[in-house]
Amino acid sequence: MSEFLAVWSSLPEYIRTSVWILIVTVAVILSVAFTTLWERKFIGWIQLRKGPNRVGSFFGLVPGIFQPFADVIKLLLKEVVVPSASNKWLFRVAPAITLIPAFAAWAVMPLDPNLVIADIDAGLLYILSLTSVGVYGVILAGWAANSKYAFLGAMRSAAQVVAYEIAMGFALVGVVMAAGTLNLGDIVRAQQGGLGNWFFIWLFPLFVVYVIAGVAETNRAPFDVAEGESEIVAGFHVEYSGIAFALFFLAEYANMILISALTAVFFLGGWLSPFDGLLAADHPLAVPGFHWLFLKLFFFLTCFMWYRATFPRYRYDQIMRLGWKVLIPVTLVWITVEGVMVWFGVGPWSR
Repeated sequence: MSEFLAVWSSLPEYIRTSVWILIVTVAVILSVAFTTLWERKFIGWIQLRKGPNRVGSFFGLVPGIFQPFADVIKLLLKEVVVPSASNKWLFRVAPAITLIPAFAAWAVMPLDPNLVIADIDAGLLYILSLTSVGVYGVILAGWAANSKYAFLGAMRSAAQVVAYEIAMGFALVGVVMAAGTLNLGDIVRAQQGGLGNWFFIWLFPLFVVYVIAGVAETNRAPFDVAEGESEIVAGFHVEYSGIAFALFFLAEYANMILISALTAVFFLGGWLSPFDGLLAADHPLAVPGFHWLFLKLFFFLTCFMWYRATFPRYRYDQIMRLGWKVLIPVTLVWITVEGVMVWFGVGPWSR
């Protein structure tokens, strides 16, 4: 092991970075695959049914474990139909525009105290920029298909993303005020000292707004009017099939994982242990690491599925009202309250 570490340290920086990019990309793709399986199993349990249980088994413990790979093979073998009246170049490139930002955002994600691909000081701005770019793929997909249903879904999605992106940005202003930095690793370190120093306690209204906005940004139920099956027949990707549709599917789940990880980093201490400060520093439960980030990420990811199985789809006017008239005023009020707490040194700002 020591020989491997010595060889690894001797490699040029660009090679090590490329290897980490490859590892993280493959890990995210596999995570998306098994997230689809977990969602179908979890919702199946909620609805008192078994979910996928035919394709493969892991020593008889996880029936249906190869279902995601069967789905991928099915989609790869399906024909990709490009409508004759569509803008063919934009129709083909739109799925990639949606998918690439969801993967590129992981470049600045602090996975461990010593592991981040690009430790840049403006990491938060980088994340906000990329999450804003992803919606262009949705808009282009709806417009380039030259279909009224697809275009209607694209316009719905654009209006929804704008409304909730503002609320999400204001929620992160509170995080920046609390941490005093835009670096994601430093935001995590600012929450050291145990559960009482995590931002979700002192910024709870902003935490709730961020979670709601994250669900809306990913077009997940109950905010999935952009692809409402009962209204506009899958919305912006109604004309897509085969691997082109699979890329939109991949982007949606990759964004779910990304939003879950960002929620953990911004409000729940990222890779920090909840027992930090309560147990000895060398105690296994107090040691920070990727496993804590994974557990928090998995919890929020499961919440996405719980919402889908629990809430009915909101009407479009209800979604717009919630975004513009409720969430944005809540963030503005709490940013003001936080400013007062900072001024008088209340809570974590008393340190």
